[in-house]
Amino acid sequence: MIRLDMTMSLDGYIAGPQDDADAPLGIGGFRLFNWLDLRNEPGPSGEVYAEALATRAVIAGRRTFELAGQWNGDHHDGVPIFVLTHRIPAEPPMGVARYVTDVRECAALARTAAGDGDVMVHGAAAGQALLRAGELDELQLHVVPVLLGAGRRLFDHLPIEPVHLELVRRLTTPDVKNPAQHALHLRYRVRRS
Repeated sequence: MIRLDMTMSLDGYIAGPQDDADAPLGIGGFRLFNWLDLRNEPGPSGEVYAEALATRAVIAGRRTFELAGQWNGDHHDGVPIFVLTHRIPAEPPMGVARYVTDVRECAALARTAAGDGDVMVHGAAAGQALLRAGELDELQLHVVPVLLGAGRRLFDHLPIEPVHLELVRRLTTPDVKNPAQHALHLRYRVRRS
C-alpha cells in the first residue's frame, strides 16, 4: 500500500508562505505540527504516528527531502528512501536514500523494498505525481484547524478529471488542554474505476 502522509491546514496548505531552506515550513507553518506533541501519548495522534513509523519504505519529493535536511540519511529505522526527482543531482543522497526519475519505477522499487509492509509518501509533488500515475493507494491527511491563507498547497496540480476517494477512517484528537494540538486524522482510499 502506497500512502501519502501529509499534515495540512483546513484551507489546504502544507507550508506557510516563504518556505525555503532557512524556514522549511514557511511563515506560520510550524503550527501544523503541534499535534505531534501527542505522538507518544495514547490516542489518535499516537496511533497514526506509530503507523507511520511502521512503514517499510519512504517515497519523498526532492524538495521535501532537501528541506528536511535529507533526514540526516535515515527517515526511520533505516527504511529505504526513494526520492522522486526530475534531475539526479551530482552529489549522492545521504544514507539509505536513492534518487529516481520515473514515477512508476519509483513506486515499483518502493513496493518491492516494503515487501508486505506499507510505503509512506511525503511531499505534495511526489503525492500528485503518484496520484496522476495511478500508483497512490491511500491518502492519510492530518487536518489542523487553522487557516494559513497562503503558502504551499497540497493539491494544486492535480489532473483535470475528478479523483474519487473513499473515507476509510476518521480519528480526532480528544479534548486536549492545548487546542493547538488538535487534529483530524483522515484516511482515504483512492477509488479505481
